Amino acid sequence: MKKLIALFMLSGILLSPVISKAQEADQDSAAVETEVVEAEEVAPTIVDDEIIEEEKGFHQVIKEKFIEGDPTYMTPVLICLILGLAVALERIVTLNLSTTNTKKLLAKVEEALEQGGIEAAKDVTKSTKGPVASIFTQGLMRYSEGIEMVEKSIIAYGSVEMGRLEKGLVWISLFISLAPMLGFMGTVIGMIGAFDSIEAAGDISPSLVAGGIKIALLTTVAGLIVAIILQLFYNYCVSKIDSLVNDMEDASITLVDILVRHKLTK
Repeated sequence: MKKLIALFMLSGILLSPVISKAQEADQDSAAVETEVVEAEEVAPTIVDDEIIEEEKGFHQVIKEKFIEGDPTYMTPVLICLILGLAVALERIVTLNLSTTNTKKLLAKVEEALEQGGIEAAKDVTKSTKGPVASIFTQGLMRYSEGIEMVEKSIIAYGSVEMGRLEKGLVWISLFISLAPMLGFMGTVIGMIGAFDSIEAAGDISPSLVAGGIKIALLTTVAGLIVAIILQLFYNYCVSKIDSLVNDMEDASITLVDILVRHKLTK
């Protein structure tokens, strides 16, 4: 009996580390499971709407705002932007093509005058594109009538070329003024709709006036954005025209001096 008791005690001593390790393992696994559960509870759930919101591109946002602002009022503003950009881009291309290297052109004209006379200089200016070359051609055509007629011809034809350069700017200016006006018109109409809703309901509720006020704000913002964009293009065109006009005036004065020297050396 004593041997049996001693055997049980010995087996208990030998198995106690194993049991303690198993208990510790169970505790660790339980702790891990608790942490996982807590992490799952704490971790925020990602809603499908949030995923869709993150995936929206710039054009999608613009499209939604266009629809929310009511296409009836947003479409005229968009038309102003399209037409204004079309005219502005056409002017920019035309003005850049009208740019001439005046120093190089004057050097060619002076060289042609020395080698072939007025007719050779005319050939040089006629083969060169741009308003400066056109003014030179008109001035050279009046060379036989005297230097004073050359100056008058250059001044008169310079005004004509300046008018051609400014062609189309009035339309850009029109769209710059028209876009905010159309936006403000949408604002007024939207506010009228909001007050009509209040009058019909007999109560001031945010849900009643929110739609009308939203249309009002979106149309106003759209009109102002269009005006800002077109104003930038307009200012670029004006600065380009001023640069071309200055080149025409400087080159014309230099051409007259060249013609005077050529006439004196004949």
